[in-house]
Amino acid sequence: MSDTSLPSALLAALSELLGPSGLLTEAGDTDPFCTDWRMLYHGRCAAVLRPANTEECAKAVALCAEYGVPMVPQGGNTSMVGGATPDESGKAVVISTNRMTRVHAIDHADLTMTVEAGVTLKAAQDAAAAEGLMLPLSISSEGSAEIGGILATNAGGNNTVRYGNARELALGLEAVLPDGQVLNLMRRLRKDNTGYALRQLLIGSEGTLGIITTAIIQLQPAPRSRETALCALADPQGVLDLFAAFRKQDPAAIQAFEYMSGTSMALVNSLIEGASLPLSEPAPAYALVELGSPRADDSLRTLMEEVLGQALEDGLVTDAVLAESEGQRQALWVIREEHAEAQKRAGASVKNDVSVPLSAIPEFITKATAACEALIPGIRVAPFGHIGDGNIHFNLMQPEGMDPKAFLAQDHAMMDTVANIVRTLDGSFSAEHGVGQLKTYMMPSWRGGAELDAMRKIKAALDPKTLMNPGKIFP
Repeated sequence: MSDTSLPSALLAALSELLGPSGLLTEAGDTDPFCTDWRMLYHGRCAAVLRPANTEECAKAVALCAEYGVPMVPQGGNTSMVGGATPDESGKAVVISTNRMTRVHAIDHADLTMTVEAGVTLKAAQDAAAAEGLMLPLSISSEGSAEIGGILATNAGGNNTVRYGNARELALGLEAVLPDGQVLNLMRRLRKDNTGYALRQLLIGSEGTLGIITTAIIQLQPAPRSRETALCALADPQGVLDLFAAFRKQDPAAIQAFEYMSGTSMALVNSLIEGASLPLSEPAPAYALVELGSPRADDSLRTLMEEVLGQALEDGLVTDAVLAESEGQRQALWVIREEHAEAQKRAGASVKNDVSVPLSAIPEFITKATAACEALIPGIRVAPFGHIGDGNIHFNLMQPEGMDPKAFLAQDHAMMDTVANIVRTLDGSFSAEHGVGQLKTYMMPSWRGGAELDAMRKIKAALDPKTLMNPGKIFP
């Protein structure tokens, strides 16, 4: 059994409700749910509850609320900030949505998909593609990340520059509140100004206000033409200038615009099997550009060649390669998507998921790099991210040969160093990963006063016993 146990009456009620596949109590079964993807947070839980549908989830939550048992909602467990990991007390139960995996409907007229919370983003993308449509949200963990968790954290990803974050793609939600009530907001309306937008309150709340169980997601026509290029540049300013050049020509054509530092790219090429740089030599900075259109005869190739041709002539771009096939396109995206995995393999890292105004990106990267190198000599600064929307993953790798524990012991000093620069540039310390338990200590100084007070009042109104994902967001 787990190190702690639930009251026998509650355990019996949950067992009857969820069945043997829906209730896990043995440590060997529950352990994978108690550690985050980065292996930084290790907690314990009294049990893992795996409801098969909204009704089971609501009844399970109501039972836990009756007995005062804390609950930690969990989707694909891909959080970078410990947002889905229970604490070490062993008092909480983890409520996993990984059995709620049905795609209920795809509507071609409304361009919507109705999907349960446990469906992975990749499975949802594939279901849309089978109908000739596209779910535009794309993140590196899409093979594991689930729709419920993606909405709960308002994930962004590669295509945010064109389609927006998860918040912009969710038309309707169904969620279980901390007392077990089912909040039905399953409306496919583009316009609905009736009172408060409660679905927007749940999106990005990181499971602290309830458990999303079903969602209506907005789809798009699948691109019928697409052009992708990897470009080498001298510095982040050059990457931003190249983005401006494409935006000046046709902003609607830009589907993704990704930045990668030379340090981060080198880690991918050395640590990821099959990854290789398809350019003549390494560069200090790279941009992965993707243009897309639902029109088959769109002149995207001409647009790509004209902008890159001028950039090469001006010396802005030093080298570039254009994908000539879908296989080559996917190979270019593998290089971008494997940055997080490569950094995980390279040793201990401190992740800073920040956003600043687009115009401030080069200044931020330059200042933050210098400050971190002064703080810890030999530190490997390996930023990458979504330059089209100002979101940079300013990740810091341990110096080669340094003890990982000694490096991670300075995580607050490193995060504060980066955050202080972000603050001067009117940015945010949490762009798309959330606050979780990693950065709760920052909340009073960043979201203090009336703003934090309003958040606390909302939390208290919906979860007066503080049972839903305790220890997350709020210090």
